[in-house]
Amino acid sequence: MRKTILLSCFAAALMASAQKADTTRVRNLGEAQVVSNRATKKTPLAFSNLDKKAIEKVNFGQDIPFLLSTLPNVVATSDAGNGFGYTSLRVRGTVGERINVTNNGIPLNDPEAHTFYWVDTPDLVSSVNDIQLQRGVGTSTNGAAAFGASVNLTTDRLSATPYALYAGAFGSFNSMKNTVKVGTGLLNNHWTFDARLSYLSSDGYRDRSSARLGSYFAQLGYINDGTTFKLIAFGGKERTYHAWDGITKEQLKTNRTYNPNGYIEATKSFYDNQIDYYFQQHVQALLTQRIDEHWNFNAALHYTYGFGYYEEYKNGKKLKSFGLKPFVLDGKVISKTDIVRRKNLEGNFGGAIASLDYKNGDFDFSFGQALNYFNNNHFGEVHWVKDYVGTLDTQRRYYDNTGKKLDYNIYARANYKLFDQLNLFADLQYRNIDYSIDGTSDKKAVHNTDEEFHFFNPKVGATWLIAPNQQAYASLSVAHREPTRNTYEKEFDNARSPLAERLMDYEVGYRIANRIWEASVGGYFMDYKNQFVLNGRLNEIGEAISENVDKSYRLGVELAAAWKPNTHFRWDANVALSQNKIKDYTPYLPDVSWEKSVAQPTMKTTTISFSPSVVANSVISYNLKGFAASLTSQYVGRQYMDNLELKDNSLDAYFVSHLNASYTFALRRCKEITIGGTIYNLFNAMYETNGYSVTSLDANNKVTSYSMYYPMAGRNFMVNLTLKF
Repeated sequence: MRKTILLSCFAAALMASAQKADTTRVRNLGEAQVVSNRATKKTPLAFSNLDKKAIEKVNFGQDIPFLLSTLPNVVATSDAGNGFGYTSLRVRGTVGERINVTNNGIPLNDPEAHTFYWVDTPDLVSSVNDIQLQRGVGTSTNGAAAFGASVNLTTDRLSATPYALYAGAFGSFNSMKNTVKVGTGLLNNHWTFDARLSYLSSDGYRDRSSARLGSYFAQLGYINDGTTFKLIAFGGKERTYHAWDGITKEQLKTNRTYNPNGYIEATKSFYDNQIDYYFQQHVQALLTQRIDEHWNFNAALHYTYGFGYYEEYKNGKKLKSFGLKPFVLDGKVISKTDIVRRKNLEGNFGGAIASLDYKNGDFDFSFGQALNYFNNNHFGEVHWVKDYVGTLDTQRRYYDNTGKKLDYNIYARANYKLFDQLNLFADLQYRNIDYSIDGTSDKKAVHNTDEEFHFFNPKVGATWLIAPNQQAYASLSVAHREPTRNTYEKEFDNARSPLAERLMDYEVGYRIANRIWEASVGGYFMDYKNQFVLNGRLNEIGEAISENVDKSYRLGVELAAAWKPNTHFRWDANVALSQNKIKDYTPYLPDVSWEKSVAQPTMKTTTISFSPSVVANSVISYNLKGFAASLTSQYVGRQYMDNLELKDNSLDAYFVSHLNASYTFALRRCKEITIGGTIYNLFNAMYETNGYSVTSLDANNKVTSYSMYYPMAGRNFMVNLTLKF
């Protein structure tokens, strides 16, 4: 740490000699959007903003899903139990596969899995300027359409003045975060450069659920009159021990930290290298060109490369499943034994995005399009076979397939002030997708997927400005979404082919604010056709399995309020109440062979999995001079882990609180020093945010099930230090 602090001080001294900046020009240009996908007060949608100051107050190592968990109708989960490593996000009950994530308007979701793996870009949040969470369909975005929400990130703005920063944190489970940032400020009145290096590590709450995470961010900026250009590179490397298997309800009581992954039956021990490894690198070239006082042109090129693997110890597996022949050992034919395999993934994702924006008093207009191409190579290798006789070719691929996707979209968006109080909104998007999978799967099936989709996604709405501090809005949006890769890899021999989803999203809302308090209320009705819902089961690498349901809906109301009687005290609170139902649901359960599924009696209505009817948050904060403290609390109602609405296959409701305190002061050679600490799970609640259930038929065709859970850590802490130069 001492070396890191000295480095920051040296960088600050060096940059102090930089040329004085034109701060006005930097500030104005830094506000330009690369792609206009942000909602404003004129947009008839439900959204929340998290600015840089708010992010810094909670950025001590936990990933972005947990930093967003105080926003309305948001639930965050963690495999390791403490927010390090693999984390995920649910909004309005919809899972990550249906949440669109963009960075500077550029899509981050994996085009095949449809989700964004937050662990692949560790500590990206330390280079984020602000985050907007749009609930529901949201605005037109580049990439897969949003079915539950959109998370729009923008990276750090260009800085007019030089700076250096060190941020460190240390706490329970040997959790640690170290971040160094430097920036040159404006050089020669045109150029800026910013850089960040981060390293995070944690042993995790659960046994062996360790995470070792490194990342970087670099930004080169150029400004000249109406031009802003940014060349951004960021990425990271993650190495996490598998924690994707849950534990039983009995183990929750007797051994909450138990992690079954990597278990070796022969020795009753655990495999040291039961890991997930992935390296990912992003490059973005962003241009904003002001044409005149009304017109702006935005363009972006992007490319992402990723490579990684799962390494697993597998007990008692058939050699033929991995393309290996039986061998003879001590006169006995061995056809089944322990192996170590790797499931590899190498991906390339790139594209071009452009938009043209017009603003003139009462009329705003945006026209944009994007073309993105993606390919993923999936292949498996066997790296060890117990007592193997002969030479094992660890480079031989026992399965090999490639997924390719070409995604084109075009949109036009307009806001028109019809008269002083009424603003009309329209957003029209067309999307075309070509998706194919070629090669053999890990189950030796031959892929022959070749699909094309054409989607038209219109949105219309209006915002009524009742008074300068009061607004009401209403909107109707349509969204479509193609199936994920996993849904094409059929779970059973007689599994149904996946269908594209359609959503009709009806939104209404009201906002009011004054000097002392503010409040909002929003209602929504999300009417689905062929919605993908989680069925409670996992595949063999711990990914949740989805299935189409013919008709379903989400109906709810979201209320938020803030009270700020003075400059020192603020209380923010929100609550979301909802019904999330499937109509005429026919469960398909695996038979005793686990090769086919059998239809069960149709249920007239049932609750959608992982969709709590109540989510509530409270944030009480106090600031006095350099001292700041906050108490954050969240309540999440019961969540069913499948769609059978069985209490035994559910997550209990939970209430959890976190206490944070810090003190900020300045010294002669340091602009700002902040020391603080956070107690997570202040009242030591024993709770679970995620799990899965396995329901099937026994030999007598009777329904049998069991449930598994991912426990969250009890009371734990992090202390933090931030130095700004």
